[in-house]
Amino acid sequence: MTEISTPTPPARTDIDRADERLRDDAGVRGTLTAFTGRIRSGDLGVLPIIIGLVIIWTVFQALNPIFLSSANLGNLAVECVSVGVIALGVVCVLLVGQIDLSVGSVSGLSAAVTAVTFVNQRWPSWLAVLAALAAGAVIGWLYSQLLTRFGVPSFVGTLAGLLGFLGLQLYLLGSKGAINLPFDSQLVFFAQLAFVPAWLSYVLVVLAAAAVFFTGLALARERRVAKLSARSTSLLALRSLAVLAGLGFAAWYLNQSRGVGWMFVAFVGLVLVFHYLLTRTGWGRSVYAVGGNAEAARRTGINVTRVYTSVFILCSTLAALGGVLAAARLAAVNQASGAGDVNLNAIAAAVIGGASLFGGRGKASAALLGIIVIQSISSGLTLLNLDSSFRFMVTGAVLAVAVSLDSLARKSRATHGAA
Repeated sequence: MTEISTPTPPARTDIDRADERLRDDAGVRGTLTAFTGRIRSGDLGVLPIIIGLVIIWTVFQALNPIFLSSANLGNLAVECVSVGVIALGVVCVLLVGQIDLSVGSVSGLSAAVTAVTFVNQRWPSWLAVLAALAAGAVIGWLYSQLLTRFGVPSFVGTLAGLLGFLGLQLYLLGSKGAINLPFDSQLVFFAQLAFVPAWLSYVLVVLAAAAVFFTGLALARERRVAKLSARSTSLLALRSLAVLAGLGFAAWYLNQSRGVGWMFVAFVGLVLVFHYLLTRTGWGRSVYAVGGNAEAARRTGINVTRVYTSVFILCSTLAALGGVLAAARLAAVNQASGAGDVNLNAIAAAVIGGASLFGGRGKASAALLGIIVIQSISSGLTLLNLDSSFRFMVTGAVLAVAVSLDSLARKSRATHGAA
């Protein structure tokens, strides 16, 4: 009896789907190939935001030559910070597929707590700020308990918080309705008058470019050890040189006026810290996993309740910090603090910057990019002496385009994956 031999299947080669075209020997060509491949699959990245910024800046510069002046761009950068910090917390919540509608009210309440304790109660400024941040953390913990213990949707729970904490803010401010912060306080000085010396700004640029190179080099080594594709050293060097040239020019241009505000530098540093936490830690991987599919994440052993609790605490704490910075910037707290369009702008900035409303997609840089877009629109329209109604309409149109692009990208990825 003759045995029939079954052909042995070829050995399976593991492919790094996220970076399979980026080989060490491919160089710049491999990077471009990988980039076009991601675009075709629906992963647009920051490309729409960059294109949008170029269009916005070109239009406003053509209408008013002051728009791209070093003085206006320096003011624009500092004005981004308070709402940008709030938007950073919103990004964290969106990543797990939830929402916080009360960030504006929480920021106003924290500003009121800071003013009452610092001015009326004569607390040290650092202790007043700490009390405001603690209040924000407690609020975030309450939201997480409503969601995880009682099953209250975050939309409803935070909507209740929006109303309740607005009322608490009004109660704390009392009949006067406003409290001025001392102009000689460290808080006001940091928000209004603290700018990086020119020489130090260039040192920070060099350190940033070096950090980009060495972190990229460390990641490439880790990927090679794991038998995955990695960027070549020459490509990493070119990227670092591009960062050095870009940031160096920006620092030189802003130094033609007052320079770079320390508050903006601190905001960028905070974005980098959250970028590291989301991309290089187990907590960050858990956040993306829960946002992608909470039930699947739970079955793999991830403590979903703990992840929800952490992101809501972070969101409310960052909202509190944003409120403190806004109060310091204005040197005052009143009944309008945190009200108006603060809430909507923070959420819009996160979405415009690339955070998906469907969860599981987005980066910490979304807060920075999104708020620059929104603040650019606001600054440009202000220079043109146009009514605020135009700002709302333009911002709404940009938000609609951003969400539409996200939806189209999701459909494209689904089609590409099915193929």
